[in-house]
Parts: sequence; C-alpha cells; structure tokens
Amino acid sequence: MSEAAGPGTGPDDRRFDVIVLGRLGVDLYAEQLGAPLEHATTFAKYLGGSSANIAVGCARLGLRTAMISRVGDDHMGRFLVETLTTEGCDVSHVSLDRERLTALVLLGIKDRDSFPHLFYRENCADMAIEERDVAEDFVASARALVITGTHFSTERTHRISTLALDRARRNGVRTVLDVDYRPVLWGVAGPGAGAQRFVASDRVTAHLQEILPRFDLVVGTEDEFHIAGGSEDLLASLRRVRTLTPAVLVVKLGARGCAIVEGPVPERLEDALTLPGYPVKVMNLLGAGDAFAAGLVTRWLGGASWAEAGRAANACGALVVSRHACSASMPTPVELDYFLGHPGLDRPDLDPHLRRLHRVTTPRRQWKDLHVFAFDHRTQFFELAREVGAPEERIRSLKLLLVSAVVEAERTLGLEGQVGALIDDAYGDDALLAATGRGWWLGRPVELAGSMPLAFEGGRSIGSRLVSWPREQVVKCLVRFHPDEPAEDRLEQETQLLALSDAVQQSGHELLLEVVPPRKWPVDADTVLRALRRIYNLGIHPEWWKLAPMSRETWQRLDALLAERDPFCRGVVILGLKASVEQLAVAFRDAAGARTCRGFVVGRTIWQAPARAWLAGEIDDGALVSRVLANLAALARAWRDARGAGQGKP
Repeated sequence: MSEAAGPGTGPDDRRFDVIVLGRLGVDLYAEQLGAPLEHATTFAKYLGGSSANIAVGCARLGLRTAMISRVGDDHMGRFLVETLTTEGCDVSHVSLDRERLTALVLLGIKDRDSFPHLFYRENCADMAIEERDVAEDFVASARALVITGTHFSTERTHRISTLALDRARRNGVRTVLDVDYRPVLWGVAGPGAGAQRFVASDRVTAHLQEILPRFDLVVGTEDEFHIAGGSEDLLASLRRVRTLTPAVLVVKLGARGCAIVEGPVPERLEDALTLPGYPVKVMNLLGAGDAFAAGLVTRWLGGASWAEAGRAANACGALVVSRHACSASMPTPVELDYFLGHPGLDRPDLDPHLRRLHRVTTPRRQWKDLHVFAFDHRTQFFELAREVGAPEERIRSLKLLLVSAVVEAERTLGLEGQVGALIDDAYGDDALLAATGRGWWLGRPVELAGSMPLAFEGGRSIGSRLVSWPREQVVKCLVRFHPDEPAEDRLEQETQLLALSDAVQQSGHELLLEVVPPRKWPVDADTVLRALRRIYNLGIHPEWWKLAPMSRETWQRLDALLAERDPFCRGVVILGLKASVEQLAVAFRDAAGARTCRGFVVGRTIWQAPARAWLAGEIDDGALVSRVLANLAALARAWRDARGAGQGKP
C-alpha cells in the first residue's frame, strides 16, 4: 500500500484545523485500582467524553481546535468550559443548556481488561445540540470536522450531526467519523452495562451505514467495524463498508497497532498498511482510542504519510493506556517525540523524564508580573499580638482583612491576573477560604515555622495533607539550606525535600521553594546559586523559586542556571524580609533585566506597621485596609517603574 500523504491535507488559511462535535461530560475515575466500582471510595475528576478527549488531544498536539457541544448551567459545565479553554480549544460553540445537566460518567479500573463504567446521560446537555450550534459559517471555518458515533444515536443528534456533515462537505471541509460504539448509548444494552463494548444490532448497523458515505476518514476498533459492516467477520465488514464509502478506513488493533486501508480491502488484513503497536504496561484502556484519533488526525492534517500518521497514533494511544485518566493523559508534542525517540520504553508511567515532560508541557496558566502579598507568617503574627496585648484569636480576623486589601488592590490598581497572596492555614484558614477561587496566584506553606532541619506541619506524611488542598494552591516551603553544610547535617533536609517533591508530583500541585542559607556558614553571592544547583542535582524541579534580592550579575548567572537545569521553571519571585519599600525598589531595578524574575512575594514590608496598629486598637478595619493598600500600591509602582526601565520603556 502507498505511504503517500493523506488526501486534502495541504496548507489552508481557515480559522481552525479541526472542529470536534459530540460528547462532552465529566469523568469521575475511581482512585482505588483493582477495586470493583461499587467498592471505590474516592474519585478523580476530569474532562471526558470521547469527542472532548479527541479535541483536547488535538489541541495539545498543536492543532487549532474547536468544540461543538453543550453543557448544563451548572458547576460541572463551568468546569468543562474552563478546562477546554485552558487546553486552547475554542468554546464559542459550546452552548449553555439551562434545562439539562452536564453529562457524567463513573469509571473504575478493576484490572488490565476490566474497566466498569456507568453513564449518567439521561436527557443530558450534550445530547441536546441545536441547529444554531452547527452554524454553517462556523463549520466552514475548519479544515476538518470530527464526529463520534454517539451523536447519531438519537433522532435529534442524528439530524443535527447530519446537518453539520452536509454543511462541511458543501464547504470543502474534510469529515472524520470515530465510530465510538457504546451499546448502552444506543439503547441496545442495559443502563448498568456501560463497559460492554459490542452488541450486534441490525438497527445500529443500518443507522451507521446511512451516514458512512458522508465521511473521508473512518476510524474504529475491530468491534466498531463489526457493527458498521454488519458482520463479526472483520474483513467481511470492511468490504461492506468499502461498498458504501471511499473513505480511508483505519482499524485500531489495540496492542497490535493499527491497519490502514486506502483502496480495496485486501484478502488479509496483514496485506494492508499495518503499523505495529508499542507494548506498554496497561493501566487504563479507556481514552486510548481517543488519543489514537487525535494523533492520527493531527499527522493527517499536517500532510504526513499514512505510515507516519499511524505510528504517531499508536504512540499516543500507548502513552494514554499507561496513565490514569483520558483527557488529562493526552500527550504534548514534546512527550510524543521523546517516546518515539526511545524505543522499548514499556513503562512510560515510570520514566522520570517523561513524567516531568507531561507535568510541565501540558497547558497551564501563565503568570508574568506577579504582585503577591505574603501574610503566611505565623510566629511573627503571634509575637506581634503578644507584644501589644491582643488576643491570639484576633490574628484570624486580621488575615481576613488582609484578603480584603488584596481584593482592593486587584480592583483599584488594575492588577487582574497579576495579583496573589501567600496565606497559612494556622491563623489564615478562613482567609485561605476567602482567597481560593478568585483566580489569584495563591500559595500556602507546609514547613513547620522556624524548623531546622526542615519539618512539615502535621508530621512527615505531607502527601496526605495535600489531598485536601485545592489544586490552585501552590505548595510553598521555606528551607534553610546551605550547600556547604556537612553531608550528615544536610541529609535530613534533602530527604524532606525529596519527600515533598514526590508528594507534589502525585498531588498535581505546583511547588515553590524559598531558599534561605543559614548564617552559621559563610554566605556570599554564589551561595544561593550553589544551593539551587545542589537541589537540582537531587532531581527536584520546583515550579517556583523564592529568593532574596540579588545583584544584576547574580541574576544573569541565575538565568543561565535555570536555562541549563530547568528551562520549564515557572520563574523566580523576590522575597522581602524586612526591607523597606525604597530598598525593594533598588532590588526590583537589579532584577529588571532578568528573564526568569516574575515579580515579588513580600510580606512584612506591607503589613508590619498597619497590623501592629490594628492589633493595638489604634486604627479600625478601614484604616488597616487603606494603609496596607497604600504599601502594596507603592511596591506595585516600584515594580512597574523598574520593569519599564529594564525593558527600555519610559
């Protein structure tokens, strides 16, 4: 068979590479591997639905992607839209349905062959698409339209999906069918049989055969081609499908890879273009087919040969079967290239470099000029309250007021998307609740205040603490670390840091390390850089570093260090200690030209004097907020002026 490029995949100036129409819901995956679904106790939440998974997969691989579907006017619908947006998918035609709830699926992982799942999709939002959702000008704005089989399973979805197909073909848009046969969603299996992958049905076969002529590319498993062709003999089914459509037929063969049939169906499937799979240890088969489709479509639209497209599709599927989720497991180009470049990698889930690539190259919110107000201090607030004779409980009320100051700073200083807070959960538990969910950069400490060697609040089991932390909260850890400490003294510090690094890898939180060298050993301009290098040598890659002010030369050396050791580092923020606004303004100017500096995380410079006056009863709530806001504004001006000067702005 020819390895020529796929049809109609050349350059195109349309707005989108691909639009995906179909299922969009929430997947709740059991976290207890091996447990029957009825015995699962905790679940991880992900974006789901085969169509949405394909859309995320395509977007991660670099296609300009849009989604056509519907979500309910509910919390889960908002989660799905936010997730698609973060992944880079256009959601202008993901409509809001005020009468129906967002679809939901419960899924389990019993063993390597059993994946029980229950579909909660009765009259759900994504099955209620309307004609306006498939507006002709929108459909025509893509190079390809992908539709999954479920959206032909009801009279309503069949009518709208067919309309979308007609509009696509009228405008030269390539059309792709992922058969995605789920018997329960076609009403040919009981509602509790979500895991059943094949039930013969003349009705379903006739339905699929009616739409097959409208497609340029048809993708399915062996079972899915059985239902499409009306025979449990694969070759007989493929031949029947071929009489209905000239489409390229791509058969997913699981661990064996895939077969691609461009023209007549051969006497043996092995005589078609066959691409071997990548043998990996399976965690979860669900979602692998969606990853396969994303890889195939991406390479196809990129003008690759079918052989190259099939290899990439197989690799995408192999990566996803080794991971827990569907959409969240989709690879990025960097991951895919790494996997393809390392033949024989049968445990991609355990490869440390690949795991890191998945963590740092998937889409995440970008932060630039960060203005973070730190009031996670515990000992300092306690001592301040004792000094002025204020009840310890007043500290909680004080920290809530400090959140109000950040709210005002965001509003009055124009800092939307640039503001943040660093808050503890000892005195700041209520403040943390008030700050979470606002879209701020939000950090939360884990270290036991003043500990040396490093200890964690709540004991050594740091991972169990993070289970209850919202994912948006950055794990902040202050470590008093000196690279010249004797190895026996440094061992506990490094052991604790490794435990923390492992914990955030599992929990998905970002990590900020605040490195302060203790003064019992000599400290010079090189000390912090050597400390960071040592931490990198341990295999620890925090997303953020929080460091004391440095000279311009040291910032340049830090930039070079991060470029060498961790080009994916989110950045460095400047800590304030007890520096004055004027001293910090100088520090900001020194950092102005640094590529890796993202802003400041400052505390006592902002809150020390106002908090003391408030705890002493010398000022009221409004005065406290006003004074804190004034200090924040002064720092924001100093940062803006330094940044402007560093970038040659007036």
